[in-house]
Amino acid sequence: MHKKEIRNMGFFKRIASVLLAAALLAAPGFAYADGAPDISSRGAVVIEQTSGKVLWGKNAHERLPMASTTKIMTALVAIENSSLDEIVTVPSEAYGTEGSSMYLALGEKVSIKDLLYGLMLSSGNDAAVAIAVHVGKSVEGFANMMNERARGLGLVNTHFVTPNGLHDDEHYTTAYELALIAREAMNNETFRKIVSTVYYSTETGNSVRYLKNKNKLLWQYEGATGIKTGYTKAAGKCLVFSADKGGMETVGVVLNSGNIFVDSANLLNHAHENYQMQTFVSRGDVLARVRVSGSGKKLLALTVNEDIILPVCSYQDSRYETRVLLDTGVSAPIYTGDVLGYVELYDGTMLICRAELTAAEDAPKYELADYLDILFNIW
Repeated sequence: MHKKEIRNMGFFKRIASVLLAAALLAAPGFAYADGAPDISSRGAVVIEQTSGKVLWGKNAHERLPMASTTKIMTALVAIENSSLDEIVTVPSEAYGTEGSSMYLALGEKVSIKDLLYGLMLSSGNDAAVAIAVHVGKSVEGFANMMNERARGLGLVNTHFVTPNGLHDDEHYTTAYELALIAREAMNNETFRKIVSTVYYSTETGNSVRYLKNKNKLLWQYEGATGIKTGYTKAAGKCLVFSADKGGMETVGVVLNSGNIFVDSANLLNHAHENYQMQTFVSRGDVLARVRVSGSGKKLLALTVNEDIILPVCSYQDSRYETRVLLDTGVSAPIYTGDVLGYVELYDGTMLICRAELTAAEDAPKYELADYLDILFNIW
């Protein structure tokens, strides 16, 4: 079956789009909020976790070095391509790596799990290299995996050279794209658990290591859930942060900041004071109807399969566009739950969310007796 946009289709399809659009236009908008606190960071952004909607930004698309916040992607790629109980033999490439460290011994045997905690809590540069060599067979091979993952997210201003963020002119991202990486990582429960941990004791290796998270927001800011600090001379102080307050989870980034924790707290306060989550569509709402051939059920109702809940600003109005895309040439049999279309919500040109439209009931195929009955009625 062929999909096309709703505005090119029949009456029922068009009216569904108009009604939904009207409901959205009646709500407060999502535009960048003005009056944000003055922050010292060169680049910054804060987004809402579920939609990726930008709530505020400053130089959000400028390419900048990101220091150890690189390790967000390192951890994500490692989690997705290894098991937590795998044992890593610390290679020579990792031993004695400069900067922040877990102080791994050459040849020491440490689990991926312990390395990940050392990576994200203690910011171990040696842990990053040990993971990279184990998972990617080399630092270069692992960097290729990181870049492939970034491309899969649609990122165009991000490039990785190292797994730990030690400076390289070709190692960069933007505040916005780093927030998107963090948003993706926070959808992984293992990653989320690690970055929200304040204290951790290792279980493998030559000795027990007692780790404390360098992200002070975890105990200084109510609702903080992560994520990662960073610093090099070239990048300055950096922080990727997140918090869940009042039913809204936000993810933010400050790059080259004079005070990462003050800047981050101010951005979180601004976001949570000026935005709130609003339900636009509830699961089970009928958003469209399609014509079905070969069935006694001529018009079939389609319901959205999930809630659409998005952040709205308390003091700005804005216009949004919804697009409903439906299957054409729908033929029986159709069963309850079959996916026959999608509803999409756009903020300008940016796709904010997409939800499936499914059949609300069965549309059984005509049997021979049905056709005979039709012919009898005609006669």
